[in-house]
Amino acid sequence: MSESAFQYEQLRKIPSPSTRLWIGLCIILSIFLIFVVYSSRQIRWLEDFQVNVVQKNRKASLQLLRLQNDAYLLAISLRDLALSRSRYPIRDWESEFARVRNDMENAAMLEGKYAVDTPASHDKRIQLRHALADFGTTADGVFALADKGRTAEARTLIQTELEGKRAVISEIVARLLVLNDQAQSDAADRINATYENVKMDIFLITGLLFLLALGTGLYTLEANKKTFAKLQHLAEQLQVQSGQLRKLSWKLIEVQEETLRRVARDLHDEFGQILTAIGVMLSRAGRKANNPDPALISQMFRPGVLDDFGLDHTLEWFTRQFSRQAGIKVHFNGALASSRFPSEESIHVYRVVQEALNNVARHSRATEAWVEMEENARELCLEIRDNGVGFEIGNPAGRSPNDGIGLMGMRERAGHLNGTLEVQSAPGKGTVINVRIPLKQAPELRVAEKVG
Repeated sequence: MSESAFQYEQLRKIPSPSTRLWIGLCIILSIFLIFVVYSSRQIRWLEDFQVNVVQKNRKASLQLLRLQNDAYLLAISLRDLALSRSRYPIRDWESEFARVRNDMENAAMLEGKYAVDTPASHDKRIQLRHALADFGTTADGVFALADKGRTAEARTLIQTELEGKRAVISEIVARLLVLNDQAQSDAADRINATYENVKMDIFLITGLLFLLALGTGLYTLEANKKTFAKLQHLAEQLQVQSGQLRKLSWKLIEVQEETLRRVARDLHDEFGQILTAIGVMLSRAGRKANNPDPALISQMFRPGVLDDFGLDHTLEWFTRQFSRQAGIKVHFNGALASSRFPSEESIHVYRVVQEALNNVARHSRATEAWVEMEENARELCLEIRDNGVGFEIGNPAGRSPNDGIGLMGMRERAGHLNGTLEVQSAPGKGTVINVRIPLKQAPELRVAEKVG
């Protein structure tokens, strides 16, 4: 049996606690559902109680205040009517009295509709209706005497009877306000008591749910202990194998670079004439290769200028060659201290730029691209961007699987240099690749720090 088959067999034998976990979950959900139904009913009762009692009591209080205000206006009017030297004759006050009486009757009717009907408040409302009717009858008698010219008798009736009846109305309204406030206070006490009961029920049910969840969690922990141990063992094996694969992958890259270095030198030094002849043959066949440059072909493998002049000069030379061959205007800007970035590491930065610009030529439909390199005290910052069509990150439509391999190789090279590579793109927005690579400290700087 192979190792992979053995690992699969070990995974298949791991016991699964799914059935018991589902039973525990159903129990918890059932209790939670019962709790939700119970709480919903309690809350609905409280809402109905507030609507039917508290809010209606408030409306009733507003109507009682309206009655109290009308009684105050009547007191002022009666004072003016009782004066022998009143500015207006008594009969001119009849319309004002009619308006106030109608308003008071309407307020009394609405108050009886909104307020909670208790025995005490019921008796007071009956008294209020009788008092309003009695006041209206007496007021009509006052205005009848005034119409007959018996003004003195009318003023006497105001002072002896009408003012007293108005005072009775004010006293009844004040008592109803007290009863209404008391009813609202009782309602608030009932609401608070209900809230306390609900809080206690919530506490108990929460405790029960916590115990069930704790029991389920302990069971899950115990049941999965073997699973976690097996998975950890397999993860360690996979980690070792992954490390071995990374070492093998990087060894292949090193072998590839060494091979490309040798092939590039041979192509540049010995096969220039052969490539020129091939270019003539291709031009006769209608291909776009008028006079191929051996240096251009060799740079696909390993450019010799990298070993001679450094990374910044190599990238400047490469971007010019790329612009001429691809028909895309590439702008390069950057300089690098060669003492801080050796050529054996520079080749990986060069390959990243090469792969990125090749992707620009193949996919982006861009007319311009920019390669910017900046060195600071700690790291090398490289940015490659274009004005192309861009793509959706994670779903580059229309690209082949090999394109993902190219991006993977770029990340692998950046990671080998302890750096990072990030890709930003969106449809219609172009693509930006940011590479950050930490710089090694120059020997003379390290010596100066030790001496300091």
